[in-house]
Amino acid sequence: MENVIELRNLTHRYGNKLVLNNLNLSVEKGRIFGVLGKNGMGKTTTINILMGFLRPTSGVCKVLGEDSHKLKPTTRAKIGLLHEGHIAYDFMTIKQVEKFYSNFFPAWKREYYYELVNKLHLSDNHRISNMSCGQRSQIVLGLIFAQDPELMILDDYSMGLDPGYRSLFIDYLKEFVSVGNKTVLMTSHIIPDMEKIIDDAIIMGHQKLLLHTSLKNFKETFHCYQLKRSNATDNLHADNTISNIETIKNIVNLYSFKDSEQIKKYLKIQNVSINELKEIPLGLEEAFIGLTGKY
Repeated sequence: MENVIELRNLTHRYGNKLVLNNLNLSVEKGRIFGVLGKNGMGKTTTINILMGFLRPTSGVCKVLGEDSHKLKPTTRAKIGLLHEGHIAYDFMTIKQVEKFYSNFFPAWKREYYYELVNKLHLSDNHRISNMSCGQRSQIVLGLIFAQDPELMILDDYSMGLDPGYRSLFIDYLKEFVSVGNKTVLMTSHIIPDMEKIIDDAIIMGHQKLLLHTSLKNFKETFHCYQLKRSNATDNLHADNTISNIETIKNIVNLYSFKDSEQIKKYLKIQNVSINELKEIPLGLEEAFIGLTGKY
């Protein structure tokens, strides 16, 4: 499978602050990747490096086969970027901004733009500065689709979108990827929406990559086991078997990539009663919090 993005030993610092430390990651063509991580874990920094806005302190970052800080204009035109915000040319109208952007992208497909934007039921002469936050987001997403990019990078795509437009966007994105064999790298704080669309989960922790696997594999192999708190459970700690422990009053949740039989054997060795041990189903958001912790 062809890699659209390759990161090898990628490290970045802001002064003395280490943000990324020897990050290794490959993103294959034709899939949707969800990048998850708490605030400050380096998601936006990684995107800035991918786009060439930042040069990494060390390591290699290749996008579409080129060093990210040396992207050719023709290569950059193959990347559609939504970067934590909206468009700068808000003095333009719906029609003007489409015409302006079309000059920079050889593969421009204006029908993609208007197919999405017409759902706002606004005149083509409606000025962007007079739109709501959600309407502006819709304009930006329409412009990105019209670029017909090989790689789409969406940093918090859901900003300002209400549930209906988020659902509409997900439907469009699924179709866009499946028909054109495109690749998408996306972040969002609305994880249940991402669960509906992503193929792979990339979870970033403090200065490192915690996990990169298919969504299906993550949901099948990561578990939450619940039991009553006791003196024995108070002695448990995160290790090679238990990824994270959460204690709420008299309930203990153990998060682990081990199956139930392995967990039972482990707890017996720790002298923990398993009489009331039960597994709790996890969605992507619960699994993410279980792996990274609430704080």
